[in-house]
Amino acid sequence: MGTLEGRLKGKVALITGAARGQGAAAARRFAAEGAKVMIADVNDAEGKALAGELGDPAAYAHLDVAEEDDWAQAVDRTVAEFGTLNVLVNNAGVLHFSPLGQTTLADYERVIRINQVGAFLGMRSVVEPMSTAGGGSIVNVSSVEGLAGMPFLVAYTASKFAIRGMTKVAALELGERGIRVNSLHPGMIDTQMVSDAAGGAEVDFSRVARRLALQRVGRPEEIADVALFLASDESSYCTGGEFVADGGATATHALKL
Repeated sequence: MGTLEGRLKGKVALITGAARGQGAAAARRFAAEGAKVMIADVNDAEGKALAGELGDPAAYAHLDVAEEDDWAQAVDRTVAEFGTLNVLVNNAGVLHFSPLGQTTLADYERVIRINQVGAFLGMRSVVEPMSTAGGGSIVNVSSVEGLAGMPFLVAYTASKFAIRGMTKVAALELGERGIRVNSLHPGMIDTQMVSDAAGGAEVDFSRVARRLALQRVGRPEEIADVALFLASDESSYCTGGEFVADGGATATHALKL
């Protein structure tokens, strides 16, 4: 819990991919700081369990971020359940490793549909309810791969660059409505998504950690802290920005020894 109790008091947040990992950490952090939280995911069992854990400040909605109808239902449910909608965290995403020459169109399109189209649909879905609420904050979770490339991640990198660009367009369009839009760029974070992308194998982060200024990979809670800042009124003059939490990954270049 932060030093400023209730930093999100009175706010209602919809967080995608919130059943586990970064999304779950954000849901817990937001609820602890006074927000009402709609936990949205396709993982119904874990999502409902988290909502039960958090109690009255939380509810769960099934949401496939690539489906327009799911978005409409999740947003309507959030407003019906909590009375308004002030914050959207577009966190849901998938990671897919493969060399460019061996990346199938189906795999590429799957990543783009979930990561990129999902973020687009999310932003579009909250324009009206946030406008009605008098403003709000959209936090689009991109990646350090939205700032620079990485081998074997052509689809993921494309989707995260797109999120970065869409964030700026949305910020320019929605500023007059009092809606702020920023992108959040995590580095290597110890989450289940990384293990899943590695085929369920145990991931050895030590090699990655040695290349980082802080000499370690990040924790989901550390990303949740940045999302909290962007969701709160503490970031009231921040929009169209890129907020990096990567342990120093983007402070160097490929020639680092």
